[in-house]
Amino acid sequence: MSSDVRDQPSAPSTTVAELLAFEVATRDLVGVALRSVEHLKMSLPQFRLLLALRENGRQTSSQCAQALGVVASTVTRLADRLDASGHLTRGSDPTNRSIVTLELTAKGRKLVDEVVTRRRTELARVLDRLDPAERAAAAAGLGSLHDRLGEENPAERYGTVPL
Repeated sequence: MSSDVRDQPSAPSTTVAELLAFEVATRDLVGVALRSVEHLKMSLPQFRLLLALRENGRQTSSQCAQALGVVASTVTRLADRLDASGHLTRGSDPTNRSIVTLELTAKGRKLVDEVVTRRRTELARVLDRLDPAERAAAAAGLGSLHDRLGEENPAERYGTVPL
């Protein structure tokens, strides 16, 4: 028997109901993310920059721009405000002083930690109401989805864009 892929039965197509369920879940999860930052005295793009720095450590402005999917001048404007508010500091690369680096301050780290805690608390409150088997299946499915999205866009890594 041939092991040719064409001889294998194809996976069933995703149904409209399944697509809608994922669209709704996406909106729900974005809602959790947005609610967790609505109390901040900064914009969502500013918070995303702080989150990128928390996840990746000290980075150049160009690396931050790539992580956020924006142009470098946008990061410069965001960093201006966050530097003035004490949430990040600017530095330079010791090997090339023309390269600007950005790093969280203790104040910036504390703010990101508070927001992440708020998100996790809201998610845990809802997830605790699910049957443990349902919760485990949902977590496994989301992990697989994350992996597949990474396979589809390995250079972009959309699954890791800070929000």
